[in-house]
Amino acid sequence: MVHLALAFVTAALVSVHATPLLQKRIAQVIADSMTLWEAACDRASGNSTQCNPLAVTAFSTLLAAAGPCDQQNAADALIDFSKQLNSQEMIALAQVFCQQARNTPNSLSVPYCQQAPKNAELNGLFQCQYQGANLNEFVGGLSVGDPGTIPFGMTSPVSPLGSCPANPSGPIAAGSQLTAITTSPFASGSSGTPSSSSGGVTPPSSSGTPSNSSGTSADVGSDNCPAGPSSPTPTVSQHPGDLVASFPPSMSATSATAPTATSPSSGFLLANGQAAQQLNAQYANLTPDSPCTEGENACVTGQFAQCVGGKFVLTPCAPTLSCYSLPLLLKPGTSNACDTEADAEQRIANTGATGGLTG
Repeated sequence: MVHLALAFVTAALVSVHATPLLQKRIAQVIADSMTLWEAACDRASGNSTQCNPLAVTAFSTLLAAAGPCDQQNAADALIDFSKQLNSQEMIALAQVFCQQARNTPNSLSVPYCQQAPKNAELNGLFQCQYQGANLNEFVGGLSVGDPGTIPFGMTSPVSPLGSCPANPSGPIAAGSQLTAITTSPFASGSSGTPSSSSGGVTPPSSSGTPSNSSGTSADVGSDNCPAGPSSPTPTVSQHPGDLVASFPPSMSATSATAPTATSPSSGFLLANGQAAQQLNAQYANLTPDSPCTEGENACVTGQFAQCVGGKFVLTPCAPTLSCYSLPLLLKPGTSNACDTEADAEQRIANTGATGGLTG
Protein backbone atom coordinates (compact mmCIF):
# COMPACT_ATOMS: atom_id res chain seq x y z
CA MET A 1 0.00 0.00 0.00
CA VAL A 2 2.78 2.39 0.88
CA HIS A 3 6.40 2.28 -0.29
CA LEU A 4 7.74 3.20 3.08
CA ALA A 5 6.62 2.82 6.57
CA LEU A 6 7.06 4.25 9.97
CA ALA A 7 6.70 1.81 12.82
CA PHE A 8 6.96 2.92 16.40
CA VAL A 9 6.30 1.32 19.77
CA THR A 10 6.20 3.65 22.78
CA ALA A 11 8.78 2.86 25.45
CA ALA A 12 7.37 1.85 28.82
CA LEU A 13 10.04 1.78 31.47
CA VAL A 14 8.67 -0.38 34.24
CA SER A 15 9.70 -2.94 36.81
CA VAL A 16 8.37 -6.41 37.47
CA HIS A 17 5.57 -6.85 39.99
CA ALA A 18 4.74 -9.97 41.90
CA THR A 19 1.21 -10.13 40.53
CA PRO A 20 1.10 -11.05 36.81
CA LEU A 21 -1.83 -8.72 36.22
CA LEU A 22 0.38 -5.78 37.21
CA GLN A 23 3.21 -6.70 34.92
CA LYS A 24 3.76 -4.13 32.19
CA ARG A 25 5.23 -4.31 28.73
CA ILE A 26 8.70 -2.98 28.07
CA ALA A 27 8.93 -1.53 24.59
CA GLN A 28 10.92 0.85 22.42
CA VAL A 29 10.89 3.03 19.31
CA ILE A 30 11.61 0.04 17.10
CA ALA A 31 12.46 2.10 14.00
CA ASP A 32 15.49 3.55 15.81
CA SER A 33 17.14 0.12 15.73
CA MET A 34 17.63 0.38 11.96
CA THR A 35 18.51 4.07 11.55
CA LEU A 36 22.27 3.52 11.23
CA TRP A 37 21.97 0.40 9.07
CA GLU A 38 19.59 2.06 6.63
CA ALA A 39 21.81 5.14 6.41
CA ALA A 40 24.84 2.91 5.73
CA CYS A 41 22.81 1.03 3.12
CA ASP A 42 21.86 4.27 1.38
CA ARG A 43 25.52 5.31 1.33
CA ALA A 44 26.72 2.00 -0.04
CA SER A 45 23.95 1.59 -2.61
CA GLY A 46 23.18 5.15 -3.65
CA ASN A 47 19.75 5.10 -1.98
CA SER A 48 18.63 1.68 -3.20
CA THR A 49 14.90 1.06 -3.04
CA GLN A 50 15.71 -2.16 -1.17
CA CYS A 51 17.20 -0.48 1.91
CA ASN A 52 14.00 0.77 3.52
CA PRO A 53 11.83 -2.34 2.99
CA LEU A 54 14.58 -4.48 4.52
CA ALA A 55 14.85 -2.08 7.46
CA VAL A 56 11.09 -2.02 8.05
CA THR A 57 10.87 -5.82 7.95
CA ALA A 58 13.78 -6.04 10.37
CA PHE A 59 12.60 -3.62 13.03
CA SER A 60 9.10 -5.14 12.92
CA THR A 61 10.60 -8.35 14.34
CA LEU A 62 11.29 -6.51 17.61
CA LEU A 63 7.56 -6.43 18.35
CA ALA A 64 6.34 -8.72 21.10
CA ALA A 65 4.22 -10.70 18.63
CA ALA A 66 7.24 -11.77 16.55
CA GLY A 67 8.54 -15.34 16.63
CA PRO A 68 11.75 -16.23 18.49
CA CYS A 69 13.80 -16.56 15.27
CA ASP A 70 12.22 -13.75 13.25
CA GLN A 71 14.86 -11.25 14.40
CA GLN A 72 17.72 -13.57 13.43
CA ASN A 73 16.08 -14.31 10.07
CA ALA A 74 15.77 -10.58 9.41
CA ALA A 75 19.43 -10.07 10.35
CA ASP A 76 20.33 -12.81 7.85
CA ALA A 77 18.47 -10.89 5.14
CA LEU A 78 20.32 -7.71 6.12
CA ILE A 79 23.66 -9.47 5.84
CA ASP A 80 22.75 -11.02 2.49
CA PHE A 81 22.16 -7.55 1.05
CA SER A 82 25.19 -6.14 2.87
CA LYS A 83 27.34 -8.73 1.12
CA GLN A 84 25.85 -7.82 -2.25
CA LEU A 85 27.03 -4.26 -1.63
CA ASN A 86 30.33 -5.45 -0.13
CA SER A 87 29.73 -3.24 2.92
CA GLN A 88 31.43 -4.37 6.10
CA GLU A 89 29.83 -1.45 7.91
CA MET A 90 26.37 -2.79 7.05
CA ILE A 91 27.37 -6.30 8.13
CA ALA A 92 28.59 -5.05 11.51
CA LEU A 93 25.40 -3.07 12.07
CA ALA A 94 23.30 -6.11 11.11
CA GLN A 95 25.24 -8.09 13.73
CA VAL A 96 24.40 -5.42 16.31
CA PHE A 97 20.74 -5.45 15.27
CA CYS A 98 20.63 -9.21 15.83
CA GLN A 99 21.46 -8.47 19.49
CA GLN A 100 18.95 -5.64 20.03
CA ALA A 101 16.62 -6.28 22.95
CA ARG A 102 13.06 -7.14 21.94
CA ASN A 103 9.80 -5.84 23.33
CA THR A 104 8.47 -7.87 26.23
CA PRO A 105 4.69 -7.90 26.73
CA ASN A 106 4.78 -8.63 30.45
CA SER A 107 8.17 -7.64 31.89
CA LEU A 108 9.55 -11.13 31.35
CA SER A 109 12.67 -12.06 29.39
CA VAL A 110 12.22 -12.94 25.71
CA PRO A 111 13.16 -16.51 24.63
CA TYR A 112 16.16 -17.03 22.36
CA CYS A 113 16.13 -18.44 18.83
CA GLN A 114 16.87 -22.15 18.74
CA GLN A 115 18.21 -22.56 15.22
CA ALA A 116 21.48 -21.79 13.47
CA PRO A 117 21.62 -18.61 11.38
CA LYS A 118 22.14 -18.69 7.63
CA ASN A 119 25.23 -16.47 7.74
CA ALA A 120 28.30 -17.37 9.79
CA GLU A 121 28.58 -13.72 10.84
CA LEU A 122 25.62 -14.30 13.17
CA ASN A 123 27.00 -17.41 14.86
CA GLY A 124 26.97 -16.99 18.63
CA LEU A 125 24.91 -13.80 18.57
CA PHE A 126 21.66 -13.42 20.52
CA GLN A 127 19.57 -10.56 21.82
CA CYS A 128 20.20 -8.68 25.03
CA GLN A 129 17.33 -8.35 27.49
CA TYR A 130 15.96 -5.12 28.92
CA GLN A 131 16.60 -3.87 32.43
CA GLY A 132 13.38 -4.12 34.41
CA ALA A 133 12.54 -7.50 32.91
CA ASN A 134 12.54 -10.55 35.16
CA LEU A 135 15.79 -12.18 34.06
CA ASN A 136 14.89 -15.50 35.69
CA GLU A 137 11.50 -15.89 34.04
CA PHE A 138 10.75 -15.89 30.29
CA VAL A 139 7.69 -15.20 28.18
CA GLY A 140 5.64 -18.38 27.91
CA GLY A 141 6.01 -19.42 31.55
CA LEU A 142 9.61 -20.57 31.13
CA SER A 143 12.29 -20.45 33.82
CA VAL A 144 16.04 -20.15 33.28
CA GLY A 145 17.30 -23.53 32.09
CA ASP A 146 14.11 -24.45 30.23
CA PRO A 147 14.25 -24.93 26.44
CA GLY A 148 14.40 -21.54 24.76
CA THR A 149 16.02 -19.77 27.70
CA ILE A 150 19.57 -20.65 26.63
CA PRO A 151 20.84 -19.29 23.27
CA PHE A 152 21.36 -21.77 20.44
CA GLY A 153 24.77 -23.46 20.64
CA MET A 154 25.23 -22.77 24.36
CA THR A 155 24.87 -25.34 27.13
CA SER A 156 24.41 -23.04 30.11
CA PRO A 157 22.44 -19.86 30.79
CA VAL A 158 23.79 -16.48 29.71
CA SER A 159 26.11 -14.96 32.26
CA PRO A 160 25.41 -12.40 33.46
CA LEU A 161 21.73 -12.85 32.79
CA GLY A 162 20.36 -10.46 30.17
CA SER A 163 23.71 -9.77 28.53
CA CYS A 164 24.74 -10.30 24.91
CA PRO A 165 28.13 -10.35 23.11
CA ALA A 166 27.91 -6.64 22.27
CA ASN A 167 27.06 -5.73 25.88
CA PRO A 168 28.49 -8.47 28.12
CA SER A 169 28.00 -6.47 31.34
CA GLY A 170 24.28 -7.28 31.53
CA PRO A 171 20.90 -6.10 30.22
CA ILE A 172 20.53 -2.73 28.52
CA ALA A 173 18.38 0.17 29.74
CA ALA A 174 14.66 -0.42 29.21
CA GLY A 175 13.46 1.01 25.91
CA SER A 176 16.98 1.83 24.71
CA GLN A 177 18.85 0.94 21.54
CA LEU A 178 22.02 -1.13 21.51
CA THR A 179 23.45 1.17 18.83
CA ALA A 180 23.37 3.98 21.41
CA ILE A 181 25.86 1.93 23.45
CA THR A 182 28.04 0.41 20.75
CA THR A 183 28.26 -0.05 17.01
CA SER A 184 30.57 -3.05 17.32
CA PRO A 185 28.95 -6.49 17.46
CA PHE A 186 31.46 -7.74 20.02
CA ALA A 187 32.66 -6.06 23.18
CA SER A 188 36.27 -4.91 23.11
CA GLY A 189 38.62 -7.70 24.07
CA SER A 190 36.11 -10.52 23.60
CA SER A 191 36.64 -13.36 21.17
CA GLY A 192 35.63 -12.49 17.66
CA THR A 193 36.05 -8.77 18.17
CA PRO A 194 36.32 -7.23 14.72
CA SER A 195 39.21 -4.93 14.02
CA SER A 196 38.65 -1.34 13.01
CA SER A 197 39.17 -2.32 9.40
CA SER A 198 36.81 -5.28 9.42
CA GLY A 199 33.61 -4.26 11.03
CA GLY A 200 34.18 -1.25 13.23
CA VAL A 201 31.58 1.46 12.73
CA THR A 202 32.22 5.05 13.65
CA PRO A 203 29.44 6.26 15.97
CA PRO A 204 27.86 9.68 15.53
CA SER A 205 29.82 12.61 16.90
CA SER A 206 28.90 13.95 20.32
CA SER A 207 27.56 17.09 18.75
CA GLY A 208 24.82 15.05 17.08
CA THR A 209 25.76 16.34 13.61
CA PRO A 210 26.40 13.49 11.21
CA SER A 211 29.35 13.69 8.88
CA ASN A 212 30.65 11.86 5.89
CA SER A 213 34.08 11.01 4.63
CA SER A 214 34.53 14.51 3.28
CA GLY A 215 33.60 16.09 6.57
CA THR A 216 30.48 17.84 5.29
CA SER A 217 27.25 17.87 7.26
CA ALA A 218 24.43 15.62 6.14
CA ASP A 219 21.34 17.07 4.54
CA VAL A 220 18.45 16.09 6.77
CA GLY A 221 16.21 19.13 6.52
CA SER A 222 13.76 18.03 3.83
CA ASP A 223 11.83 15.15 2.26
CA ASN A 224 9.64 14.78 5.35
CA CYS A 225 12.69 14.59 7.60
CA PRO A 226 12.05 16.94 10.53
CA ALA A 227 15.03 18.96 11.67
CA GLY A 228 15.67 21.23 14.60
CA PRO A 229 18.03 21.83 17.50
CA SER A 230 16.47 19.06 19.59
CA SER A 231 15.84 16.60 16.78
CA PRO A 232 17.72 13.27 16.67
CA THR A 233 19.53 12.97 13.34
CA PRO A 234 20.43 9.79 11.44
CA THR A 235 24.04 9.37 10.38
CA VAL A 236 24.07 9.90 6.63
CA SER A 237 26.45 11.32 4.04
CA GLN A 238 23.71 12.37 1.66
CA HIS A 239 20.03 13.13 1.97
CA PRO A 240 18.43 10.06 3.53
CA GLY A 241 15.41 10.31 1.25
CA ASP A 242 13.08 7.75 2.76
CA LEU A 243 14.44 7.65 6.31
CA VAL A 244 11.18 9.03 7.67
CA ALA A 245 10.82 5.78 9.55
CA SER A 246 13.88 6.65 11.62
CA PHE A 247 12.16 9.45 13.52
CA PRO A 248 10.04 8.80 16.64
CA PRO A 249 6.40 9.90 16.87
CA SER A 250 7.31 12.62 19.37
CA MET A 251 9.09 14.46 16.56
CA SER A 252 7.20 17.44 15.23
CA ALA A 253 7.56 18.02 11.51
CA THR A 254 6.79 21.70 12.05
CA SER A 255 10.38 22.24 13.13
CA ALA A 256 11.32 22.13 9.46
CA THR A 257 10.04 24.30 6.65
CA ALA A 258 7.96 22.28 4.22
CA PRO A 259 10.04 22.02 1.02
CA THR A 260 8.70 23.40 -2.23
CA ALA A 261 8.45 21.58 -5.54
CA THR A 262 11.43 23.21 -7.19
CA SER A 263 13.93 20.37 -7.33
CA PRO A 264 15.08 18.76 -10.63
CA SER A 265 13.13 15.66 -9.62
CA SER A 266 9.82 17.54 -9.45
CA GLY A 267 8.45 15.61 -12.46
CA PHE A 268 6.98 12.99 -10.12
CA LEU A 269 6.05 15.33 -7.27
CA LEU A 270 2.46 15.89 -8.43
CA ALA A 271 1.89 12.13 -8.67
CA ASN A 272 3.36 11.71 -5.19
CA GLY A 273 1.04 14.38 -3.79
CA GLN A 274 -2.01 12.81 -5.43
CA ALA A 275 -1.01 9.35 -4.19
CA ALA A 276 -0.73 10.72 -0.63
CA GLN A 277 -4.20 12.23 -0.97
CA GLN A 278 -5.67 8.92 -2.13
CA LEU A 279 -4.09 7.07 0.78
CA ASN A 280 -5.28 9.64 3.31
CA ALA A 281 -8.80 9.24 1.93
CA GLN A 282 -8.52 5.46 2.33
CA TYR A 283 -7.12 5.80 5.84
CA ALA A 284 -10.11 7.93 6.86
CA ASN A 285 -12.33 4.86 6.41
CA LEU A 286 -10.16 2.46 8.41
CA THR A 287 -10.89 1.41 11.99
CA PRO A 288 -8.82 -0.68 14.42
CA ASP A 289 -11.02 -3.65 13.42
CA SER A 290 -10.54 -3.25 9.66
CA PRO A 291 -9.09 -6.34 7.94
CA CYS A 292 -5.42 -6.03 7.04
CA THR A 293 -2.53 -7.92 5.48
CA GLU A 294 0.43 -9.00 7.60
CA GLY A 295 3.12 -6.31 7.56
CA GLU A 296 0.78 -3.67 6.11
CA ASN A 297 1.21 -0.14 7.46
CA ALA A 298 -1.41 2.59 7.51
CA CYS A 299 -2.80 5.49 9.52
CA VAL A 300 -5.85 4.56 11.58
CA THR A 301 -7.77 7.12 13.66
CA GLY A 302 -4.76 9.42 13.44
CA GLN A 303 -2.38 6.79 14.79
CA PHE A 304 0.35 4.81 13.08
CA ALA A 305 -0.94 1.30 12.43
CA GLN A 306 0.91 -1.90 11.62
CA CYS A 307 -0.81 -5.17 10.78
CA VAL A 308 0.36 -7.92 13.13
CA GLY A 309 -1.42 -11.25 13.16
CA GLY A 310 -4.16 -9.95 10.89
CA LYS A 311 -5.05 -7.06 13.20
CA PHE A 312 -3.89 -3.44 13.28
CA VAL A 313 -1.61 -2.58 16.20
CA LEU A 314 -1.89 1.17 16.85
CA THR A 315 0.84 3.49 18.08
CA PRO A 316 -0.24 7.06 18.85
CA CYS A 317 1.68 10.10 17.69
CA ALA A 318 2.80 12.76 20.13
CA PRO A 319 0.22 15.31 21.32
CA THR A 320 -0.83 17.78 18.56
CA LEU A 321 0.38 15.35 15.84
CA SER A 322 -1.51 12.83 13.74
CA CYS A 323 -0.49 10.17 11.24
CA TYR A 324 -0.72 11.12 7.55
CA SER A 325 0.51 9.83 4.22
CA LEU A 326 3.03 12.37 2.92
CA PRO A 327 4.65 12.69 -0.53
CA LEU A 328 8.34 11.94 -0.96
CA LEU A 329 10.36 14.66 -2.63
CA LEU A 330 13.42 12.89 -4.01
CA LYS A 331 11.81 9.94 -5.76
CA PRO A 332 8.37 8.47 -6.50
CA GLY A 333 6.42 7.31 -3.48
CA THR A 334 4.82 8.26 -0.21
CA SER A 335 5.53 7.70 3.46
CA ASN A 336 3.45 7.56 6.63
CA ALA A 337 4.58 10.02 9.28
CA CYS A 338 3.37 11.91 12.34
CA ASP A 339 2.81 15.57 11.49
CA THR A 340 0.52 18.52 12.13
CA GLU A 341 -2.47 18.83 9.83
CA ALA A 342 -1.33 22.23 8.56
CA ASP A 343 2.17 21.01 7.69
CA ALA A 344 0.86 17.85 6.03
CA GLU A 345 -1.51 19.92 3.88
CA GLN A 346 1.33 22.27 2.93
CA ARG A 347 3.64 19.41 1.93
CA ILE A 348 0.94 18.00 -0.33
CA ALA A 349 0.14 21.44 -1.77
CA ASN A 350 3.81 22.01 -2.53
CA THR A 351 3.69 19.10 -5.00
CA GLY A 352 1.02 20.91 -7.02
CA ALA A 353 -1.82 18.67 -5.82
CA THR A 354 -5.01 20.50 -4.93
CA GLY A 355 -7.81 19.55 -2.55
CA GLY A 356 -6.01 19.34 0.77
CA LEU A 357 -5.18 16.10 2.57
CA THR A 358 -7.60 13.87 0.70
CA GLY A 359 -8.08 15.63 -2.63
